[in-house]
Amino acid sequence: MHRRQFLTGLCALPAVAATRTKISAIRTRKYTIGRRDYLFTEIETESGVTGVGEASISGRVEIVEQAVQWFKPYLIGKDPGGIEEHWNRAYYELSRYRNGPVLMTALASVDIALWDIAGKTLGEPVWRLLGAAEAKPQKLYYSHWSQTLEPRTPAALKDLAARTKAEGWQCVKWVLPKGGTESERLLRLTAEVEAVRAGGGPDFEIALEMWETFSARSAIEFAKAVAPFRPIFIEEPTWREMPQALGDIAAKSPVPLAGGEGLVSRYEFKQLLDAKGAQIVQPDVIHCGGISEIRKIAALADTYGAEISPHMYYGPVAHVASLHAMAGVRNFLMQEWDTGAVDDFAPLTNGTFPKQAKGYTTLSNRPGLGLDMNWPEWDKRHPYKGQSLRPPGGR
Repeated sequence: MHRRQFLTGLCALPAVAATRTKISAIRTRKYTIGRRDYLFTEIETESGVTGVGEASISGRVEIVEQAVQWFKPYLIGKDPGGIEEHWNRAYYELSRYRNGPVLMTALASVDIALWDIAGKTLGEPVWRLLGAAEAKPQKLYYSHWSQTLEPRTPAALKDLAARTKAEGWQCVKWVLPKGGTESERLLRLTAEVEAVRAGGGPDFEIALEMWETFSARSAIEFAKAVAPFRPIFIEEPTWREMPQALGDIAAKSPVPLAGGEGLVSRYEFKQLLDAKGAQIVQPDVIHCGGISEIRKIAALADTYGAEISPHMYYGPVAHVASLHAMAGVRNFLMQEWDTGAVDDFAPLTNGTFPKQAKGYTTLSNRPGLGLDMNWPEWDKRHPYKGQSLRPPGGR
């Protein structure tokens, strides 16, 4: 075929116009499961495609809901595509008072819903749009493990560790109990870690949530005491607002530090990384600005040689959005899996919530986030009861 014939043939082909649509509505839905409140954002388009995001936040869902509503005039009537432009406009242009957990959680829910729309529109899962070639198994760790154990004794923890390992779990994390004098607490917590190591064996991974309840001095002392039992990390030993103090602890701790669940942008994570306050960063996809921003945080951490293990405490949309975001991330370590709630999610998502097996889960090939939210079942089982009030944490 000559060049002229080829070009003539191209011109004869029918033009294929890209399908465009506009955002037509934004809705929020609130629910309560136990003592936890859940807030979801739905973004509807004129073409009939609806994306879902999540804006749950402990004890403040009603405040975040108002922040989601604030976005309406800036989104309705807009093309849902161009997610990066939507994010940049919302963060940098709409107000100079742009950050903080409430606003970033609202923005995250919008961002996640737009990614869900993009995947559904293109007929592809979000993980593929983000660059992953396939849905590989992703490692999880059992979070809030031993939280309801009674009586809480080293012997009981040893038995629980053995049972948990037999169930196939490879890593557990628990919140270190408070109470007693500093020396009493140190002895009690060291005994707990020793018992779990004995029950789980040498290849059972242990992670410790220190819940910002140590001073820099006592955190270093604790890290040295538990180092022989090889925890994979200790998490946020002191206040996250003090990255330099975390850096001082990390420099003297024989156990790696993790942290960042309360940091809400790449700029805050840069301060933590510059202070060398964490070898493992833990952004939360629904607090740090969504899928778009957590990917930037992962790339930033990679330049510092840090791994990423996202925080997770919330609903099915948050869990799945985090997994999609991490599917193609080189420095991904493992995903927190909030086992205190996930058993409720299967019937609430018509069986589309991913299952855990032997400490791993694999995302589906369904378009978008892959979830089918059964809102009538949510309405029936878990009506919103009013904003949950948590007692002060204390020290």
